[in-house]
Amino acid sequence: MNYPKKLAEPIIEQSKAYQLEGFVPGQGPLHPKLMIVGEAPGRTEIENFIPFSGQAGKELMASLALVGLTREEVYITSAVRSRPYSIKERINKRSGAHEVVHPNRTPTKKEVLLHAPLLDYEIQKVDPPLIATVGNIGLQRLLGNRYSITNVHGQPIRSAIQQLNAEKNGYTWSDKQYLIVPMYHPAAIFYNRTLAERIHQDWSGLNRIREHGLH
Repeated sequence: MNYPKKLAEPIIEQSKAYQLEGFVPGQGPLHPKLMIVGEAPGRTEIENFIPFSGQAGKELMASLALVGLTREEVYITSAVRSRPYSIKERINKRSGAHEVVHPNRTPTKKEVLLHAPLLDYEIQKVDPPLIATVGNIGLQRLLGNRYSITNVHGQPIRSAIQQLNAEKNGYTWSDKQYLIVPMYHPAAIFYNRTLAERIHQDWSGLNRIREHGLH
C-alpha cells in the first residue's frame, strides 16, 4: 500500500516520541478475498517489510491454506505499522555479560490511536468483503474494548467499525457495516499449544462464512 505522504509522514514523525521502530506498509491486492488486521510488525517484518513474515506468519499462512487462500489473495495489515519494543537489561546466560535488549511488546492504546488514520485509509481503499482480526489489538481497534478474543473467536460479527474522530483524540463509528470474524493471533499457539484445535476449527469455520456469509 502506498499511503499519501501527507497521511503517513506525520505519523512516522510522531512515532519517534514512542518506543516504536521501522515502518511496514500493509500489503496485498486492493480487492482481496479477505483482509487480515493484526497487532503490529515484529523484528523480522521491519527488516524485510513483509507483514506476517516471521514465525507467526508461517502459522498464519497455514491457517489461510485451510480457507483455500494464499498470501497473494489477501490484504494483510496491522493496527500499528511500526514495531513496539521495550528496553530490558539482563545478564547473558552464556557469557555472563550485562546487556540491554529490545524485545517486542504489545502496542499501547495511544500508539494504536496514532496509527489509526492508516488503517482507516486502508479499509476505505481495500473495501474488503470480510475482515479477520487476529488477536485482541486488531479486534478492539475495530469493535471496541467490550470485545475479547476469548469470548468471540470464530464468530462472525456484522457491525460498524471504529474510525478516528474529527478531533483525532478518540473514535467514532463508521456509517458502513463490515463483516468481521475475530481470530486468535497466530503467535498464541507458541504460548498455549492447547489452542491449536480451536484455531483450526475457527479457520475452517471462516471458510463457511466466506461462502455463505452469516447464514
